[in-house]
Amino acid sequence: MNPRHKNKTFASLLAFLLGGIGAHRFYLRGVNDTWGWLHAASVPAIGLVMAAAPQADIYFKLLPLFLSMLAGFLQALVLGLMSDAKWDATFNTGTGRGSNTRWPLAVILVATMLVGSGALIATISRLFDLLYTGGAYG
Repeated sequence: MNPRHKNKTFASLLAFLLGGIGAHRFYLRGVNDTWGWLHAASVPAIGLVMAAAPQADIYFKLLPLFLSMLAGFLQALVLGLMSDAKWDATFNTGTGRGSNTRWPLAVILVATMLVGSGALIATISRLFDLLYTGGAYG
């Protein structure tokens, strides 16, 4: 039985949309992936932060998910920019099929850069606002 062929465009899309909960890691490496579970742990971490500091700003409560999402955006770029030959050598050994990515991957990568860089800048600026001014600017 041949292993399943893994699609680079789909993996990049999963990392872009659901990277904060590790969906792309589970798609690529299965349920035994430690890093995938670390991404997924960001959701219960929100509950722990809410229980530990109920008076905290909502930004701090959602910070574990924000950080996991930023890592997902970065992983979407790394996966999408990997050459097809390296992708097949890493994720599709023994499938007998080769990858041939087309323009939808480029659209996903552009969207990832747009949303990811905006999210990174917003996360950093809100963190500095809360830490240095106590949230005076929002």
